[in-house]
Amino acid sequence: MATEKTYSGNSLLNKFSIFDLIVISLMACLGIAIKPVIVPLAHIITGPLFIPGGVVAGGFYMMWLVMGAGLVGKLGTATLIAIVQAIVIMAIGFFGTHGFMSVFTYILPGLFVDLVFLISRHRGCCVGCCFVAGIAANISGTFLVNIVFFRLPIIPLLLSLSAAALSGGLGGIISNAVVKQFKEKLAW
Repeated sequence: MATEKTYSGNSLLNKFSIFDLIVISLMACLGIAIKPVIVPLAHIITGPLFIPGGVVAGGFYMMWLVMGAGLVGKLGTATLIAIVQAIVIMAIGFFGTHGFMSVFTYILPGLFVDLVFLISRHRGCCVGCCFVAGIAANISGTFLVNIVFFRLPIIPLLLSLSAAALSGGLGGIISNAVVKQFKEKLAW
């Protein structure tokens, strides 16, 4: 007699524990909460250079994607954090200047973080993978926002992408330092 397999929910979410989902939710909320604080400060630096403030600020709110992926250690974590952020932004009606395109501008960086971790076979475990993941997240977000909204000429675009790489890499380094401290203190 053959046994039947029963469907017990979404197979994507089944690989995450309740603790993992709490960390994912926390990282998503922190990423949203820090944005209004960091962006005005970044405008002080980027305003005179005529590049969007999110380029520099992005590294510091993209770091939550890398940090969450490093803490949870499972592929798909950064994308899930980004999806939660997009849903929350849409649900509270805080579209900012991106409107409905916020869904895409939030999710793409999470996909790129997971892509870096998939290719490297790392999960936010070392400075190198976190550095590259931070760069990938911020460059992908910056490039998409440029395509959809700003349409900068090539020289300002290259300057923006360079600044995005720098701040994204710094955000990745900060993420790794935090993940390392958590794992040492809590013996994960």
